Amino acid sequence: MYPAAGGLISYGANITGTWRQVGMHVGKILNGATPADLPVHQPTTFKLVINLKTAKALGLTVPPAMLDLADEVIE
Repeated sequence: MYPAAGGLISYGANITGTWRQVGMHVGKILNGATPADLPVHQPTTFKLVINLKTAKALGLTVPPAMLDLADEVIE
């Protein structure tokens, strides 16, 4: 998450869900499944994170509507 390191905004796949899916695939492979036979999965959950400290340092105002959409706001 770039905002936690000082970035302004991040929008991307929920990494927890991605790693969970990786674990499920690894389990299937360890139980004998052929990797080529496993389906390709795309992320279905995404996370919007806004860093208000960075916005303030840059002299930016984040619209309230965008803050309402955010999954996490760093103050």
